[in-house]
Amino acid sequence: MLSVSIFSKIPQFFLLKLKSMEPLVQYNPRTVEEVFRDFKGRRAGLIKALTSDVEEFYAQCDPEKENLCLYGFPSEQWEVNLPAEEVPPELPEPALGINFARDGMQEKDWLALVAVHSDAWLLSVAFYFGARFGFDKADRRRLFSMINDLPTIFEVVTGIAKKQVKERSTVSNHSSTKSKSNSKSHPGMQVKHAKASQPKREEEEGVLEEEDEEHGETLCGACGDTYASNEFWICCDICETWFHGKCVKITPARAEHIKQYKCPSCTNKRARP
Repeated sequence: MLSVSIFSKIPQFFLLKLKSMEPLVQYNPRTVEEVFRDFKGRRAGLIKALTSDVEEFYAQCDPEKENLCLYGFPSEQWEVNLPAEEVPPELPEPALGINFARDGMQEKDWLALVAVHSDAWLLSVAFYFGARFGFDKADRRRLFSMINDLPTIFEVVTGIAKKQVKERSTVSNHSSTKSKSNSKSHPGMQVKHAKASQPKREEEEGVLEEEDEEHGETLCGACGDTYASNEFWICCDICETWFHGKCVKITPARAEHIKQYKCPSCTNKRARP
């Protein structure tokens, strides 16, 4: 059995939390790009907890348990656990006791509150790395600019991000909008089997460019990232939210056999006891 003295010789900073199920690997983001990649991974995990995995997250936040925190990891995984025992902790800690408010407010309000605190935690971790490794003014500005280009977790969870995209797309092409509402996969995938003369192909290429411009700001309802034409997307027939196929575990082949697709949130919408 390893003694505490042995663990005390291992720099805690190089280990992802010992109490978690994450692998014990060296992790030491030192550049702006590496810190941003760390931020995106943790953010994706937190969004997953509050959207596609919300049933499991809700169940784990039992108000009868001790003070619990929601952690996001660079591997895009999440965990509900007790806070770190070391004082001060090696990394900034998330909001404490998120489980206590679960049954005292409406679920959507509680999730929004957890989302706000998660946004604050992500920023604190990112700028902790920046301070630790001596980012100068230009590096800090660049890091914040990269972070600020992404919707916040609060915006994704509450649907504000989706509303903002719709407002920016009000002057969109009517035909491409119709294509979007009537198909399960993303419009960018609809022309891959086109067989026509050269002028028609050129015309379709122009349509593709317009669609890329229109849907470039479409956000995945699970991870919050923007649309890319080389990725498979699927739209929920209930809430009309778009998702990366990989985020909701739907492949193009499987989508062909789905008559009406319901996203995890719409599937799980039912009255809470």
